[in-house]
Amino acid sequence: MKKYWIVAIGLALVLTMVGLCGCGGGDTILGTIDLNSQQSGIWVSGTGKVAVTPDIATLRLGIEAQAETVAQAQSQAAEAMDGVMTTLTDSGVDAKDIQTQYFSIRQVTRWDDFKDKEIVVGYRVTNMVTAKIREIDKTGPIIDAVAAAGGDLTRINSIDFSVDDPTAYYEEARQKAMADARAKAEQLAELAGVKLGKPTYISEGVVVPPIYPRGVYEGVGIPAPETPISPGEIELSLTLQVAYAILD
Repeated sequence: MKKYWIVAIGLALVLTMVGLCGCGGGDTILGTIDLNSQQSGIWVSGTGKVAVTPDIATLRLGIEAQAETVAQAQSQAAEAMDGVMTTLTDSGVDAKDIQTQYFSIRQVTRWDDFKDKEIVVGYRVTNMVTAKIREIDKTGPIIDAVAAAGGDLTRINSIDFSVDDPTAYYEEARQKAMADARAKAEQLAELAGVKLGKPTYISEGVVVPPIYPRGVYEGVGIPAPETPISPGEIELSLTLQVAYAILD
């Protein structure tokens, strides 16, 4: 008899849930409400910043050739790019640190007023790569060597600086961010007249340093002075969101 009572109670519960969720027709939607989901305690964010001297320069460079036919443009671009790639490897850039980023073959058109339409005047081939320079002092001479190898077809779109292994710097930034969060929470607790407890939630976010293009260089047919490159410093930033309990 007890078994039948259990079955009956279970059926009644199922019918009750169906009745609550199924009213009004359409699809049945089952939802839950977590009464403990409200944020509690003192929530703050902390920021840690570390100034770092870069040890890697990344160049975005390549070749752009234009001719009357695709074959001519491809031939010019391939010959110039071979010279650029050879120059990079001869300058100490590892092959694994050179990666193709963009390649295109496009029509070049102009508007013909007499025919009242656009006409094709040639084809442009663009081949761009990124080259990671680990001997950062060689950046200027490498730019000059690449410009000489590619000639007037050379294109250097941007240069940015980074750190090969930022682990230790982020550890320092993390310590600063946690100290910053703690200081804010202690001040808020004091202002509110409560006692600060231990952290109950910690979330980390890394702010990636922005990449600023450092100018565009197009090859010229005359010798130029050695290109000066100054890596300066970059700022690594890390943020923490921390929740602290409030003690009774």
